[in-house]
Amino acid sequence: MNIWESVILGAVQGVTEFLPVSSFGHLVILQHLMDVGTVPVLYDILLHFATLVVIVFFFRIRIGRIAGAVLRTAGRKKREGDTQEVKTFGIIILGTIFTGAIGLFVRQSDAAENEALVFLFFIVTGILLILGSVIKPKKTVDQAGVLQGIIVGTAQGLGTLPGISRSGITITAALLSGISREKAAELSFLFSLPAILGALLLEIGAAEALSSSTSFGIVAAGMIAAAVTGFFSLKLLLAVIRSRKLYLFSIYLIPLGIIGSLLI
Repeated sequence: MNIWESVILGAVQGVTEFLPVSSFGHLVILQHLMDVGTVPVLYDILLHFATLVVIVFFFRIRIGRIAGAVLRTAGRKKREGDTQEVKTFGIIILGTIFTGAIGLFVRQSDAAENEALVFLFFIVTGILLILGSVIKPKKTVDQAGVLQGIIVGTAQGLGTLPGISRSGITITAALLSGISREKAAELSFLFSLPAILGALLLEIGAAEALSSSTSFGIVAAGMIAAAVTGFFSLKLLLAVIRSRKLYLFSIYLIPLGIIGSLLI
């Protein structure tokens, strides 16, 4: 893999990580089309880490409130409002357990090697986005409960399948479980933080293998491209959610899945 291939992969990662079209699925297909050979899993996770920096920037105020509440509670200096933030932290950790259990199962499968499955899951993601736009819960809340945390965490685990959009399935799950549209995206990306960090820790042992096959400059170029494009794609996604038009991405995903399935 050369530096330009890394920039292209990074840019695609940045755009598709936030837009509900499956970054993993697009990277799998793109790697096959570009014939870059076997790309270390750690490289893909480092691209995810670059987009994680974007998430932290966008939601830094809420992340700061949660972190502050947890630290003050641990130090027995709790303030008003800290209880809810600590509860949110606990719900994220609970959901992450479900994410990890499903994610480890997916990781051991050969789903990433099955292009037919990737295209099928593009169609599934498109259908989920339509359902999330059409079905409206009778009651919505701004704060997630335990059941909603489990639902979103499970959805995030399924989002590790190539072709299933992590942001798409978790935002849809949050909406269908009763989280308000204004808070669904925030909850989705808060849930992604421990999942991405956990995946990075699991693969950190592969750093030596990555350095022997790909130079630091090539990896850095991909990460920068992922962060820059990710910044603009997240801004676009938040605007689309506010306009209640998340289903528009299904117009791209469903035909892509059908055409891809016919061509392979």
